[in-house]
Amino acid sequence: MWDFDHCDPRRCSGKKLARQGLIQDLRVGQRFRGIVVSPKGTQPVSPADRDIVAQHGVAVVECSWARLDEVPFNKIASPHERLLPYLVATNPVNYGKPWRLNCVEALAAAFYITGFDSYAERLLSGFGWGHSFYEVNKHLLDRYKTCESAEAVSAMQEEILADLEKSYGESRRTTGATDGADGEDLLVPNPNHHHPPESSSEEEDDDEEEQDAAEGGGADKAESK
Repeated sequence: MWDFDHCDPRRCSGKKLARQGLIQDLRVGQRFRGIVVSPKGTQPVSPADRDIVAQHGVAVVECSWARLDEVPFNKIASPHERLLPYLVATNPVNYGKPWRLNCVEALAAAFYITGFDSYAERLLSGFGWGHSFYEVNKHLLDRYKTCESAEAVSAMQEEILADLEKSYGESRRTTGATDGADGEDLLVPNPNHHHPPESSSEEEDDDEEEQDAAEGGGADKAESK
């Protein structure tokens, strides 16, 4: 991972993976030929990326979205930058929030979608809440896995968001009730309130969120080549 030390090392999932020996740091300027989960990506990760992941692995950039302008993306560019499709965070800071994945969730999502479930499970196993990420997102991950290309993943995401919006609207009309303080069910949030498909770090709060997942970390598979 490219680590810019924007979050508390005691709570950062990327740093915890490093302590466990499951991830390695990359230097600014160091070339990485694998999949990089990044907000600078122009297409989502898809099963079509499987061969790239098999050969070179996955990486992310550990940084804060509040300090995004400080990150020299031109020096950590990869020919394979990718976004993550719609998924729901289950980390303790952002449980139930769409898009707000932390570092380990972002890496696991990329591995799941490209068919390397065992790598995803290994990364998540070091976190007490890790099992819930797959449990909550299984129905979404399974749908993305059926896609053959990034374009198909994008289309599937739009279909999923449309279904969520329809379901939410019907629920509001039939019950007239709200779920949660802002009227959202935490597990099925109102897609009209969604954020760009990027992930967040465990150091974020309601005012300034640390988003390490969208940017920083490469798993052991990524660095074993």
